Amino acid sequence: MRSPQSLKSISTFLLGLAFLLAISALVYQYSLTRQPKPRIWTVEELALYNGTDEELPILLSVLGSVFDVTKGKSHYGPGGGYHHFSGRDASRAFISGNFTGDGLTDSLQGLTSEQVNSVVNWRKFYFERYIYVGTLVGRYYDKEGNPSKYLKGIEAKAKRGAQLLEKQKIEESKIPGCNSKWSQNEGGLVWCDSGYPRLMRRPGDIALTGQISQRCVCMKKEELEKPGLVLYKGCEYLSQSCAV
Repeated sequence: MRSPQSLKSISTFLLGLAFLLAISALVYQYSLTRQPKPRIWTVEELALYNGTDEELPILLSVLGSVFDVTKGKSHYGPGGGYHHFSGRDASRAFISGNFTGDGLTDSLQGLTSEQVNSVVNWRKFYFERYIYVGTLVGRYYDKEGNPSKYLKGIEAKAKRGAQLLEKQKIEESKIPGCNSKWSQNEGGLVWCDSGYPRLMRRPGDIALTGQISQRCVCMKKEELEKPGLVLYKGCEYLSQSCAV
């Protein structure tokens, strides 16, 4: 039978062991949750973090900003729907949808201000959802991590795109749009609860997308002769609904 002193020593040892285990668990949990200090990455280094090595985190870059997306491994790891973004900067593919060959590039040359603004919004998404781990040396940042003139130009173009889009929304809110529906059996239909359906050009789209598009608007009878309005083909002049 153990002596009281012996039992006391064992109890002290067990309490100390439990304390050490608790401290170790806290340190491990902290190591999992703390964010790594941002650093500067090269293209060659980033390529190693594409999810094929399970010992390494999964990284990607958007406009030269590098993010740890390991928590989305099912999407960004091998076989995932977004694996083509991992280990590289494929900023253009976020808007082009071209995930092969030359489409997986960081160049935004030739994109409209609206498209560039969409890519900048993707970067914002990653800042909000994932861990920022640094900058990528190349088109957007230099070896010291300073933003390039190209990046500043892209951000300025995106800002113009956002301003034009907001202006277009304000202008379009002044004229009510049509109701619409579509079914496989009956096709499409547009109609106005008040007014008459007409197609109206969106002049802002030239600056935003480089193309001209139209929207269906509901116009009052006295407004139907305004320039730029187009009657739907096969639709009566004063019909409040038109097949499309």
